[in-house]
Amino acid sequence: MHTIQTNGILLNDEWARFFKAHGFLVGLSIDGPKGMHDAYRVAKGGRGTFDQVMRAWDCLVRNEVDVNILCTVHAANGDHGPEVYRFFRDQLQAKYLQFIPIVERASEETIDQANLGWSDRPSGERPLYVQQGRLVTERSVRPEQYGRFLTEIFEEWAKRDVGQVFVQSFDAALANWIGQPSACIFSPTCGNALAIEHNGDLYACDHYVEPDYLLGNIGETPLLELVASPRQRKFGRDKFDTLPKYCRDCEVLFACYGECPRNRFSETPDGEAGLNYLCAGYRMFFNHIDRPMRRMADLLKRGRFADEIMTFEAGAPA
Repeated sequence: MHTIQTNGILLNDEWARFFKAHGFLVGLSIDGPKGMHDAYRVAKGGRGTFDQVMRAWDCLVRNEVDVNILCTVHAANGDHGPEVYRFFRDQLQAKYLQFIPIVERASEETIDQANLGWSDRPSGERPLYVQQGRLVTERSVRPEQYGRFLTEIFEEWAKRDVGQVFVQSFDAALANWIGQPSACIFSPTCGNALAIEHNGDLYACDHYVEPDYLLGNIGETPLLELVASPRQRKFGRDKFDTLPKYCRDCEVLFACYGECPRNRFSETPDGEAGLNYLCAGYRMFFNHIDRPMRRMADLLKRGRFADEIMTFEAGAPA
């Protein structure tokens, strides 16, 4: 199985036939209905790409390519979780969904430049985002907004779509309730999702393709040696070892483990550094889904099916 992630704007039938013939799973980036998608997914001149992406979706489906949807959650679609979900489920009849929060960091020195739209940039180039600064751009999803987005979708999914629509965030959460974390962001440690560039440069993580996280070059040092290096192992252990006390005492630590370190640039209520920017949203979401997750975990442990949860949730008060 091969995988590829694409915005789809250049896909055609020739590409789709190639993907089908060689067993590719294609992840297609769509951020919801036209207005929400076109808010930030634009071509170089500032024109929205929704129509091009829909042609790509139709092309992939027509050629029977395995495809899932990656939807980034940002300021433009973050208040519209059910609408986004129903668009994918009902209009596209998509079965596999990922919802990725957009958190673009900035500092007081770079915030104005970071917030510029494409039309305001003299040459249309995108700024380089690095893991620096305690501010976020206007495009970024707000913590509580992201928590509501996931919660509202979960409410509908748990009542009617379990076993029919597969949402990565919900699958990953269930794995943690079972006690077998599967997603690196929700695991106690990380460090196994490295990124390699075309020239052989190897970075600690695909979220940290920055000079400070360059491990070396596989043309000079064997890949296995770089992956197993003390520096990389420490990078992975630091995910848990650097958690603030506020996180270690949290009732949903087992579900979150502080999420991804790239988002840990906020402070706890008592002023300790290292709190995840999205903490309030995740805490809201994980507490909300605790009861149905426990039920699904129990069903699976007894050899039954998780979709039996819909019997309970359909009769639960809204």
